[in-house]
Amino acid sequence: MSPVIALVDDDRNILTSVSIALQAEGFVTRVYTDGAAALKAFGESEPDLGVFDIKMPQMDGMELLRRLREKGGTLGAMPVIFLTSKDDELDEALGLAMGADDYIAKPFSQRLLIARIRAILRRQEFARGAIADDGDAPEPERIERGRLAMDPARHKVTWDAQPVTLTVTEFIILEALAQRPGVVKSRNQLLDIAYADDTYVDDRTIDSHIKRVRRKFRTVDPAFDSIETLYGVGYRFEG
Repeated sequence: MSPVIALVDDDRNILTSVSIALQAEGFVTRVYTDGAAALKAFGESEPDLGVFDIKMPQMDGMELLRRLREKGGTLGAMPVIFLTSKDDELDEALGLAMGADDYIAKPFSQRLLIARIRAILRRQEFARGAIADDGDAPEPERIERGRLAMDPARHKVTWDAQPVTLTVTEFIILEALAQRPGVVKSRNQLLDIAYADDTYVDDRTIDSHIKRVRRKFRTVDPAFDSIETLYGVGYRFEG
């Protein structure tokens, strides 16, 4: 069956355009203009993934996510992508800490959003063991660099055997750096890898992602310093 995507945003233009784009890619969509209506509908029929705007009247995306996570079960574990404005870094960090799976800043590329949705759904399927082995499509190889271990097929990361939870975008950036330790990748190179043809993203976005990745690793190892900044050049991973 086609995955069901719930879109929650008080901007009807965004709801309409994104819904059309998702349906063209084979998804089923349900649209809601406020969090309260969405939460009630989710209790009657669970979607496979939610795309929530953070800033909405009445019940905003953050409160909707909090109430979902409180419910537990499959509904409480529903993957969520936040839509944010470029100056919502505090909200982004709080949302990710509450259990959002990724965030995309407005204005955004629909192509980027669809790619993130597919990546997160595939990760969920691996976590449930729902994807069978396919001899014609071998799983991507695990990456082991000193204390870092990455499993791209299952979107799992550990540092000293302790799990580190990354968003899809953060995982892609770290994977690009860890594949070739010591090799410097510029911000533009990392943008090309993480965002494909998304013309709305500037190179400062990479700096924000790197900062969040470091913060997450330092929660399990306060001395983590394996991602090195070369000012004016880019970043490299030293295993």
